[in-house]
Amino acid sequence: MKTSKSRLIARLDVKNEFVIKGIHLEGLRKVGDPIQLATKYYQEGIDEILFMDAVASLYNRNNLFHIIQEACKEVFIPITIGGGIRTIDDISKALNSGADKIAINTQAVRQPQLIKQASEMYGSQCIVASIEAKRRGAASWEVYVDNGREETGLDVIEWAQQLVELGAGEILVTSIDKEGTKKGFDLDLFEAVNKSVSIPVIISGGAGTLTHLKDAAQVGKAFALASILHYNISSVPQIKNYLQENKINIR
Repeated sequence: MKTSKSRLIARLDVKNEFVIKGIHLEGLRKVGDPIQLATKYYQEGIDEILFMDAVASLYNRNNLFHIIQEACKEVFIPITIGGGIRTIDDISKALNSGADKIAINTQAVRQPQLIKQASEMYGSQCIVASIEAKRRGAASWEVYVDNGREETGLDVIEWAQQLVELGAGEILVTSIDKEGTKKGFDLDLFEAVNKSVSIPVIISGGAGTLTHLKDAAQVGKAFALASILHYNISSVPQIKNYLQENKINIR
C-alpha cells in the first residue's frame, strides 16, 4: 500500500568523504560535508536521508559505513545507504552501521536473487530497489548501472515490476536525463513507474524549483532532493510550507 502523505528525502551522493553533485551523474563537484549536511537537513525537518556512494561501482565496495555511524549520532530519521552493496554481508554491515534501508542497483541487475534473499532475511521494508533510467523513446526508458555508465538493455517498467516480485519494498528511480539539471523531474517516467507497481516509488533527478515539487506531487508521493537543497535554492521549511499552501499532504 502506497503512503498517502508525501515524503521529502535529502539525497547525499558521497565521494572521498565529500557530498558531490554533477549533471547527468557526471562532472562531479564538492558541495559539503556529509555529516554536516545530513544534520542540517534533519534539523530543518527533512523526512529521510539517502546516502549514496558515488564511486562504489568503480572500487567494488561501499565506503560509507563509517559515515552512517557518525550520522546516526545526530540524525534520528530513516537513513538509506546505497552504492556498492553486493552481498548479504554488505547489507548486514550497512544495517549494523545504523542504516534503516539499503538501496541496490547494479548488483540487483547482475544478481536479482539478492533482492529476494535480502527481503526474506531482513524484510522488504529494508530493501530499496534503485533504478537509473535513461529515456530511449517517447514512453520508454532503459535501465543503467554503474552510476549511469553502463546500459543493460532492460526496460525500466518491466524491471520495476520484476523487482516488486523479487520482494523490494520501495523503488528509487533516478532520471539520468534530468539529474543535476534543476529543470524538473521526468514526470512521465515517475508516473509510468508509479502506475506499474504497488509499492512506494521515489523519484530522483531534476528538482530545481518549488513548482517542480508541486508538479511531481500530482504524480507521486516521494521525492529525493539534492541540488535544490545543496545550493540553498530552497530550504526544507520553505518547501514544506509551499507544499502545504498548495494543499499537498506532507509528513
